Amino acid sequence: MTQDLGVGIIGCGHISMTYFKLAPLFRGIEIRACADINPEASALRAQEYGVRAQTIDELLSNPEIDIVVNLTIPDAHFPVSKRILEAGKHVYSEKPLVLTLAQGEELRALAASKNLTVCCAPDTFLGGAHQLARKAVDEGRIGRITSGTCHVMSPGMEMWHPNPDFFFLPGAGPVLDLGPYYVANLVNLIGPVKRVAALASKANKTRTITSEPRKGQTISVKTPTNIHALLEFHSGTTVTLSASWDVWSHRHGNMELYGTDGSLYVPDPNFFGGKVEASGRGKEISPLDGWDHPFGVANQDHPQGPMANYRTAGLADMAQAITEGRDPRCSLDRTLHGVDVMTSILRSGEERQFIDLTTTCTQPAPLGVEEAHALLR
Repeated sequence: MTQDLGVGIIGCGHISMTYFKLAPLFRGIEIRACADINPEASALRAQEYGVRAQTIDELLSNPEIDIVVNLTIPDAHFPVSKRILEAGKHVYSEKPLVLTLAQGEELRALAASKNLTVCCAPDTFLGGAHQLARKAVDEGRIGRITSGTCHVMSPGMEMWHPNPDFFFLPGAGPVLDLGPYYVANLVNLIGPVKRVAALASKANKTRTITSEPRKGQTISVKTPTNIHALLEFHSGTTVTLSASWDVWSHRHGNMELYGTDGSLYVPDPNFFGGKVEASGRGKEISPLDGWDHPFGVANQDHPQGPMANYRTAGLADMAQAITEGRDPRCSLDRTLHGVDVMTSILRSGEERQFIDLTTTCTQPAPLGVEEAHALLR
């Protein structure tokens, strides 16, 4: 049996609990230590999950740590990931990996010089629903994909997050915060993007927090919160992406793809599961089922009902890829292409013109039932 790779976590905030809780589901990885700029936060997580609390310097010099998961705020992702690579550790980062393409290229060069691997969330496109959609596309279920629509719209983040400030700073906003889920799944289903155009705005210059414990406080909005983008893929497919935190309600589907022989209805790429539906030329819409993918099985309770949550699947796939010497599905090339797509959307919103992308990538390998089971303990 292959020995587990040791994992350390830097950044012990809200999202870290997901990694601590779900990592034990997967083979090949073991969380052994955590660190945070606030020692009380790392001490709390260490006590909760039975790992060692260390300083950042101690964690980066810990010989038992092979991969460091970067869960800091977006603005800190680049310097922290760079420091991890300089310490000789592989990096798995929460999204977005970086805030500019130049930062990403610097990490790519550094990783290559040290023969290290860099990967990045989201890994939700590895979920049972999205891999079922991928299977349908690969088998020609709806013919050649010609167009599509994506909508990720809500009133915002200040209603539920205890410290929502960073969502409204450069490096966040709905495109860089939620866009990665949609862009990663579009690359999974269609392939790389060729050029983009967008219109961007914000409804308000400030937002009022309605969540506890800071209810009533006002925060500044320093990034667009309402973006309508058009993506042209190398395949010729054109997709509309609407990302907004200025919408109180709507009736749009999360993701719909239209082909020469039918249409495919894909659930929210922010989640692993959900109902995948399709129609043929007869226009009758019916669910796709009969595929028992392990990452589509509900394993958590949620206010809207049971849900499938297998975050850290990408981390486990990364560890397996390092061991086997293959391309990880959440690879640096695909991550940087996603950064290129999203930052070009924001740039287009400022310049009001089409932006040609300077990066490209391949589609990730499908994650079928057998491959998914191989990641689970």
